[in-house]
Amino acid sequence: MAELNTLHDRINGWFAETARDLPWREPGCSPWGILVSEIMLQQTPVVRVLPVWQEWLGRWPTPAGLAGEPAGEAVRSWGRLGYPRRALRLHAAATAITQDHNGKVPDTYTDLLALPGVGSYTAAAVAAFAYGRRETVVDTNIRRVHARLVSGTALPAPALTAAEMRLAASLLPAADYSSVRWNAAVMELGALVCTARTPKCAACPVNDLCAWRAAGEPPPSYVPKGQAWHGTDRQVRGAVVAVLRLAEAPVPAEMFYREPADLGFAPAGMGVPLAALHRLNSAPEQLERALAGLLADGLAEMHDGGYRLPA
Repeated sequence: MAELNTLHDRINGWFAETARDLPWREPGCSPWGILVSEIMLQQTPVVRVLPVWQEWLGRWPTPAGLAGEPAGEAVRSWGRLGYPRRALRLHAAATAITQDHNGKVPDTYTDLLALPGVGSYTAAAVAAFAYGRRETVVDTNIRRVHARLVSGTALPAPALTAAEMRLAASLLPAADYSSVRWNAAVMELGALVCTARTPKCAACPVNDLCAWRAAGEPPPSYVPKGQAWHGTDRQVRGAVVAVLRLAEAPVPAEMFYREPADLGFAPAGMGVPLAALHRLNSAPEQLERALAGLLADGLAEMHDGGYRLPA
């Protein structure tokens, strides 16, 4: 693109002026802190991640710290971030880092990709943001900016394509430092300005170069499918995990299925999430699926006839 240098200058300049002050962007943040942030931020907004990330890094400032605790503690401390299997993946990655890399987060894409639960995006992001490597980082926000700015479409394809990766690679500055800055800047532009539903085009530093605006802002070629929550097995699973996080002993199965007698006072402790679970009025077969799925995924285990977080 003839305007490539202009794109780099404007978007990087915008980022320098408006980037959010996030702790994992601080120069002193460890590679472990960046890895934790990247996994927590998957499908989860920054505002929800911040307090949990701070708690995790306060409790487990190194991979060895987390690896030395039961996997269930990772799930317990995951809080309400959702998709708690990510907590198990982080625990598995911490264990591998401790055992196979002397406690140091690997510094290359290939070695990062070999860690349990680390995919291509996370490996590229950690290599770039933790170690300054020139890697093609492509998340949902970056894909959306590229689709509008260069390809002229309202949204990227439903699934990442090879063509998108080639485009992202072609836009990447040649120098390592500049490429890291560019990845972070485009990601921030997609998160704050070039948003999915209501893009703030007037605030965009490259709106005059945008192929989508030049084409008259054509609508998307498909309707993105939102993920249902209420009444789903995912909601029930989340409610069960909330109970297990506060349980001090294995929880008998019947406690999930039967609401305890009303004793005339508000529940406390484990009783709070348990009451929330019972308010869902889930069918017995849905509860059965949820419990069986948690066991299969390693998020729960049977002990002394009840369910608990993994040891």
